[in-house]
Amino acid sequence: MRIVTLAGGTGAAKLLRGLDALVPQRTLTIVGNTGDDALIWGLHVSPDLDTVCYTLGGWIDEDRGWGLRGETFRTFGEMVRFGEPTWFNLGDRDLATHLHRTRLLREGQTLTEVTAKIAQDLDVSHAVLPMSDQSVRTCVRGPDGWLGFQEYFVREKTQVEVVEVDYVGANAALPAPGVVEAIASAHAVIVCPSNPITSIGPILSVPGIARALEATDAVVLAVSPIVGGQAVSGPAGRLMAACGFEVSALGVASAYAPWLDILLVDNQDAALTPRIEAAGLRTIVTETVMRGREGEIALARRALEALA
Repeated sequence: MRIVTLAGGTGAAKLLRGLDALVPQRTLTIVGNTGDDALIWGLHVSPDLDTVCYTLGGWIDEDRGWGLRGETFRTFGEMVRFGEPTWFNLGDRDLATHLHRTRLLREGQTLTEVTAKIAQDLDVSHAVLPMSDQSVRTCVRGPDGWLGFQEYFVREKTQVEVVEVDYVGANAALPAPGVVEAIASAHAVIVCPSNPITSIGPILSVPGIARALEATDAVVLAVSPIVGGQAVSGPAGRLMAACGFEVSALGVASAYAPWLDILLVDNQDAALTPRIEAAGLRTIVTETVMRGREGEIALARRALEALA
C-alpha cells in the first residue's frame, strides 16, 4: 500500500512513528509543512521537517518534543553575549542540521533535494518531501500588525489575538517535485492530527495540492486534532476560530470538506458523528490522544484498519 501523509510537527510525528512501526519501509511519502520555516541567525530552519525526521530516525528529545536528545546550548549562550536575538532556542547539535541545510541551499540545491539527504542521513526509512521548493510563509495578523509564525508561536508564546492568517508567497509557489504525483498514485492519504490552519493549511495553500486531493482515487482520511472542543496541543483552536471554523471535529471536517472521505474523531466527540456524517463523511470514533508509543501505534493501526 502506498500512503501519502500530510504532516505538521509534533502530533504528526507521533502518528508517523506509529505508522512506521506497522508498515514496511518506503511505504510512506510524508509531505511536510514548510510554512513555519524561518531564518534564524542567517540559517534556514525547517522546524516541522526536522521534528518529523528526528522522530522517525530515533533522535528526538522526547521530553521537549523538539530538537535532539542529549542537546547542549553553549552556542546559544555565546550568542547572548553578542546581543543576537535569542527568542528562538537552537541547540548545538541541532545547529549542525541548519548549517548543513543552509550551505546546500546556497550551493543551489533545492529544499526537496536537501530534505531527502537529511532524512537519509538521519536514518528515516520513508520519503520526506517539503510541500514546495518555493518560499511560503505563514503569517498572522494581530492588533499591532503582521507576525511570522515563529514570532507568534515562539517569541510571543501565542498570546497575541489573531484576526487573520495568510500564507505569503503561496500564489507563486509550486508543489515540490513528487508531491502531486504521490497523491495521484497513492492507495490512501492520511492527514495527520496537525493544526488545520498553520500546519495543514500552508500545504493546501500551494496551488495544485488541494486539487490533487480532490482528484485522487485514494481514500483520504484525517485525524481530528480537536478533542472535546479543544486542541490537543498548541493554538489550533484559537486559530480555527479566527478563521471562521467551529472549534470541534466538525470544524475540522469543514476545513477539509472538499476532498475528505473519513474522519477519525475522539471518543469524547462521538455525539458529533451524525452532524459530520450528514456532510457526507464517514466517521470513526476512537481514542485519538496518543499516550506513549502504545497510543501512537494504536491510533496508527485504527487508521490503517479504516483505510483497509
